[in-house]
Amino acid sequence: MTNRIAFQGEPGAYSHQACKETYPDMEPHACRTFEDAIEAVRTGHAELAMLPVENSTFGRVADIHHLLPFSGLHIIDEAFVRVHINLLALPGTPLEKIKRAKSHTMLLGQCRDFLAQNAIQRVTGADTAGSAREVSQSGDPEMAALASELAGEIYGLDVLARHIEDEGNNTTRFLVMSRDPDLSRRGSDGMMTSFVFQVRNIPAALYKAMGGFATNGVNMTKLESYMVGGSFSATQFYADIEGHPEDPEVKRALEELEYFTSEVVMLGVYPADPRRH
Repeated sequence: MTNRIAFQGEPGAYSHQACKETYPDMEPHACRTFEDAIEAVRTGHAELAMLPVENSTFGRVADIHHLLPFSGLHIIDEAFVRVHINLLALPGTPLEKIKRAKSHTMLLGQCRDFLAQNAIQRVTGADTAGSAREVSQSGDPEMAALASELAGEIYGLDVLARHIEDEGNNTTRFLVMSRDPDLSRRGSDGMMTSFVFQVRNIPAALYKAMGGFATNGVNMTKLESYMVGGSFSATQFYADIEGHPEDPEVKRALEELEYFTSEVVMLGVYPADPRRH
């Protein structure tokens, strides 16, 4: 059994940080795409996958919801990672020498105030850690990167400014995926259950499907819709609820859900992260 945890991105990515913070005893395994990270677990090359699903500033990670139902993997945990953005540059470079900063477009947008105050031009890169690597390799003292402190450590860059993000509570939620489900009750902050479903083609189907959760007092913390199969008429829903499927009220709500749906796929049962609250 391997002790690796797969993530999408280059070493130093925020997903890499999530792996180190949540599973410090496991070996992080970098993958080019989300599909590659999932495949690494499916084939046994990695034990777990750390996949981002949403960010408190920019919303959901679009690709993930399409991949989860068909991944063959199960959610066994969740993790919330605070996204601190740092200005990284070649060793010995003073802040006043920086003319340009490179990063993923999302991070560039989260540091508008700092970059404007320091007259630093934004340069779009493929991702955060990759931008740090490119700055390290470029030898250009006027170019900096916006990335994690971990990326700075990996690529030998100095941190010229820490925590320069405009929003003070920017957080990314990750799901931890495994080949095998874990239905045991664990953790001290309650359990979460995640699933996807498609409603039947009847009037008010979604309203009726959701009624069971309301009448049974089950708290639904997330409900998102997205198109499937390239059709505007085929809509799938992703949901997170508080509770375990064996809880009487959750069991009743899920039974009622099945009556109004054409398909329900359970994605996982896992302990709620205390940072969720």
